Amino acid sequence: MKPFVEKASPAPRPGQGPSARRGYRQPLALAAGLAWQWLPPVAIIALALGLWEALVRLAGTPRWLLPPPSAIFQELVARHAMLWQHTLVTLTEVAAGFAVALAVGIGLAIAISSAKVLERAVYPLVVASQTVPIIAIAPLLLIWVGYDLRPKVIVVALISFFPIVVNMVDGLRSVDPDMVNLLRTLGAGRWQVFRKVQIPASLPFLFSGIKVGVAVSVIGAVIGEWVGASEGLGWLMVQSVPRFQTALVFAAIVILSVMGIALFALAAALERALLPWYYTAKREQALEST
Repeated sequence: MKPFVEKASPAPRPGQGPSARRGYRQPLALAAGLAWQWLPPVAIIALALGLWEALVRLAGTPRWLLPPPSAIFQELVARHAMLWQHTLVTLTEVAAGFAVALAVGIGLAIAISSAKVLERAVYPLVVASQTVPIIAIAPLLLIWVGYDLRPKVIVVALISFFPIVVNMVDGLRSVDPDMVNLLRTLGAGRWQVFRKVQIPASLPFLFSGIKVGVAVSVIGAVIGEWVGASEGLGWLMVQSVPRFQTALVFAAIVILSVMGIALFALAAALERALLPWYYTAKREQALEST
């Protein structure tokens, strides 16, 4: 009788095997997850637009009063060159104003968290700055600064810096005191504790403030253009209302909404790219909880 000899399974070819199959399934799983995530809001928006179109047409509402979505889309296509020029102006104001808000917000947060005296002196002023309506300050900025880009940048910065300051202050305060005491026991100075512990702990909070601030920064740019401007989407809306160009006003609103969503998505993508350890820890915590 011949002895039984187990035959060795052939080695998997390149592109085969469990690891290759997992690598093939990962993009599919990611695409399915994104589709499942975006399907409900897209379906709701499509349903709302369909109802809007049907009700406007059935009621015979004039286009100057309430245009249907199809008329707004036609306006976006027909005037795309002009809308693109005004979009670039508004986007420039948003980018410059948010850059100022980011720099000022991070500086104020570090100052507030570094000393109790500064916290008692500065933090109430930061909160009080949000109680003054921006629409009331914008005309004064035109008198003090002028009609160029600067007043719009200041308005965007004023409306965007608050969530950055508040969230980063909370992040700097969220440090584990045991970790701080351990580093000090090992001889670390205040700067080393700040750089190695406080800054990494505050980054997720900072990006939360950035996502909120960059989304509302579009509102600041529009407010600045409403008060005094010669170009931009906000200025275009002000000029279109007296002429009853309602479809053009809605087209500008659509572009502003897309701009805000795109900026928010960009901030979220940067957060995932710069803080991979944070999302890895969140996934591990989710798996442990299940």
